[in-house]
Amino acid sequence: MTLRRILTSLAAAMILIVGGPATAAVATTTTATVTSNRPALRFVDITAPDGVVLKANVMTPATGNAHPAIVFVASWGLNDAEYLAQATKFAQDGYVVLSYTTRGFYFSGGTIDVAGPKDVADARAVVDWLIANTPTDPAHIGIGGVSYGGGISLLAAAHDPRIRAVSMMSGWTDLVQSLYADQTRHPQATWLLLTVGRIVGHISDEFKAIADDYFDGRNVPGLIEYGTQRSAMTYLDQLNKSRPAVLMAQAYGDSVFSPNQHVDFFNAYHGPKRLEYAPGDHAIPELLGLAGLPNHVWTSTHRWFDQYLRGVETGIDTADPLVLEVRNTDGDVEDYPDWAHVTGTTKRYNLSGASWTGTGGMSTNEVTGNWSARMSTSGDTIADSGVVVLSNTVEALTGHTPHAWLPAVNRRRAAVWGTDWLKATQLRGMPRMHLTVKPSAANGTLVAYLYDVNAVGSGALITQAPISWVDAKPGEPTTLDLRLPLTAWDVPSGHYLSLVVDTKDPLYQGTNPRDASVTVTGPSWFDVPLR
Repeated sequence: MTLRRILTSLAAAMILIVGGPATAAVATTTTATVTSNRPALRFVDITAPDGVVLKANVMTPATGNAHPAIVFVASWGLNDAEYLAQATKFAQDGYVVLSYTTRGFYFSGGTIDVAGPKDVADARAVVDWLIANTPTDPAHIGIGGVSYGGGISLLAAAHDPRIRAVSMMSGWTDLVQSLYADQTRHPQATWLLLTVGRIVGHISDEFKAIADDYFDGRNVPGLIEYGTQRSAMTYLDQLNKSRPAVLMAQAYGDSVFSPNQHVDFFNAYHGPKRLEYAPGDHAIPELLGLAGLPNHVWTSTHRWFDQYLRGVETGIDTADPLVLEVRNTDGDVEDYPDWAHVTGTTKRYNLSGASWTGTGGMSTNEVTGNWSARMSTSGDTIADSGVVVLSNTVEALTGHTPHAWLPAVNRRRAAVWGTDWLKATQLRGMPRMHLTVKPSAANGTLVAYLYDVNAVGSGALITQAPISWVDAKPGEPTTLDLRLPLTAWDVPSGHYLSLVVDTKDPLYQGTNPRDASVTVTGPSWFDVPLR
């Protein structure tokens, strides 16, 4: 039995489970069809403009004409069977639903284009096929996907005004920020994507060359050009002109596509929009929904498409469009009318030199006098962001974030600061750090960690980010300004905040020479966003 037939059998089983008994099955050399008194399922081939054949499946409601339609784009390393459970639900509600495997993966032809121009042209060809071959209402077409599929969906909408609604789950809006934010490479995430692509796909020569340059730290301008071409922010004017309804759902701890970029897009986009954040890592908030299980991200996706494609009044168009699930609570959810209302006030903590404990102060008072905190680049500390995808997935499942016992942080390899004991404090928004540093080397990297610390010194990681510098003058002061990933976190009364800065983290590929050092001096501060 070929894998194509196995997929057909699995699809038929999905119909039995989710949509009722199948009554017949018909297969040909180019399509496989499962019909029932519920949606009809076909596996089809779609030819792209350059002749590449894309593997797809399409579900059609049993009766009626001129249906709203949804295109689902498969995730990186997955195929068109990914969305069968959700496609069945949508088809039962009267949608034509087409899911396809992107070029270069599994049995789709070509090589992986990494959401490049060929992928965008493929999405347009899929819409063409959908209109020509199914009872689709061409005025009511949506597109969506998870991760890679989500990113391609938003890019497709930027280039095809026929697309009127988008659901981007764990996608990206700025690929440069994802791969090279603050001049720092993210090797774990990139290695994971590359490895999966090699196992179940066909890597293009262009992608291989870009990946080689990325890991070796070469051709940064080429990397930026490559990422810019594949970023929805690049085509913001086109999106603002066509104004599709855009829903974005993201995890705070997404270690593949960092979460701040979605706020930047949300603030700049003028069409109908909604942005939801939840605990977890890449593609975790929506994961259970792919199996057809109850899931808040997919509930929003159904409401979104129903509102903007079916014309059903779901109320999602008039609800506050910015949704934050507070991380260290029992699922508390807060709604905001816009990003400006998320942060009520910002408290600036000025950093100062270390006491006999090895910890410097974080004070709202002005710091006078000279001070410094020197760290060596010779090794790592126990302050750590964890493992790509895995660590923040644990938080989504258990509520447990990466922890560190702050007294054990090596003060020769890190600088540590702490506030006084706090009353109950609600952090909402993006923390920001400003450091004055004197590096001993022209190039280098620092990693900042913000912890919620209890009475015995155990710190729960709230947020973290790296920042690198290039061509600094050794021994001369230079300033570093870092916007850390947004968060919604409640600090209990009797805890304090601690900022840890060191020079290494397994999630990032730094540029520090082994025997160098970095000295932090004043003026330096840390801004905490409060509700």
